[in-house]
Amino acid sequence: MIETDVIVVGSGPAGSSAAKHAALGGAKVILMDKKSEIGSPKRCAEGVSIQGLEKLGIKPSPRWITQKIEGVRIQTPDGTDIWLTEDQVKLPEAGYILERKVFDKHMAMDAARAGAEIKIKTLVTGVEKIDNGYIVETESMGKKIDYKCKILIAADGPEGHVARWAGLKPAAKAKEMESGVQYEMCNVEFEKPGVIEFYLGSCAPGGYVWIFPKGDDIANVGLAVLPHMAEKTALEYLDDFVAKCPYLKNAQAVELNVGGDPVGGMTKKLYDDNILVCGDAAGQVNPLTGGGIISGMTGGMCAGKVAAQAIKEDCSKKYLKLYDEMAHEELDHEIKRYKKVQEYLLTLSDEKLDALGHAFEGESFDKISTTEIVKKLIKVDKTAFLKLGKFI
Repeated sequence: MIETDVIVVGSGPAGSSAAKHAALGGAKVILMDKKSEIGSPKRCAEGVSIQGLEKLGIKPSPRWITQKIEGVRIQTPDGTDIWLTEDQVKLPEAGYILERKVFDKHMAMDAARAGAEIKIKTLVTGVEKIDNGYIVETESMGKKIDYKCKILIAADGPEGHVARWAGLKPAAKAKEMESGVQYEMCNVEFEKPGVIEFYLGSCAPGGYVWIFPKGDDIANVGLAVLPHMAEKTALEYLDDFVAKCPYLKNAQAVELNVGGDPVGGMTKKLYDDNILVCGDAAGQVNPLTGGGIISGMTGGMCAGKVAAQAIKEDCSKKYLKLYDEMAHEELDHEIKRYKKVQEYLLTLSDEKLDALGHAFEGESFDKISTTEIVKKLIKVDKTAFLKLGKFI
């Protein structure tokens, strides 16, 4: 039996953030992941905001940045384009497209440098609640090893088992779990370099199609759909889009990524005695964009800080409720607002999206952000104003 203060299951950005901050707080931490290579395979379009990185105290590195975001293009079903680019108005920097396979390793290394011990190729096969913590059962390289911890942090993704095994409900209902699929492609053509592209409507029911440039002629091309709104599989929708998109006529896929994305908001219970849940496993995802890197790392940071202090004070749910309060204080404003926007957009037909696209033509933007786009939407659509007016 190997004993430690904190075990973090899952070494994605949220888990590494939790491990880092728990270790910085003085806790003895083990970060474990079932994969043999942290960051692979990726399950993400890889976009992050500069503001989000700054808030987390992460300095951009050319080692894991593939492209600076130069603008945004949104296309409605009839081909109407809404551009947010510097040739319209001088826009501040928006963000970056990452190389997640490098970024995730970088974040795990940050946790290791803070003092966390990393266990790769370590599959958690079960957890058992005991009086003063958890027994975590694992299998690694054909060996079964048990660990004992005072606090268990579940950061094992949207389909993770740890929180469920511990009796906490999963973050997303089946109808609120998007099905995502993505190709990384070369020979992609861009109308404007460095511009991230979004395609709306029936090409991706309940979600959208994205093209995120990664420098030169490389891009992530993917989509997410809500299965109960779709008539085909996510892959079939993506293949149809690729076949019709003029910018992809010579493109070739070099990688395929698939995965679920919980867009139903944060789970109602993020904690219990001796356990915390963060990242995708806790539904810490923007319901509108499906993005969860920054929000998941924010949740992980809160979990790590509270866990480190709890080791010194009290590991019961009475004390760990502090994490729930911190996470909601940090993330509720964004998640709840964008959930309302998502619900509104799900009611729009292709024809309505086209009409909104026409109304957007000629609009100027002060910055590149989801909030800025939603504010313009409220301005041009009376229905949106009635439903989302409080968003502002």
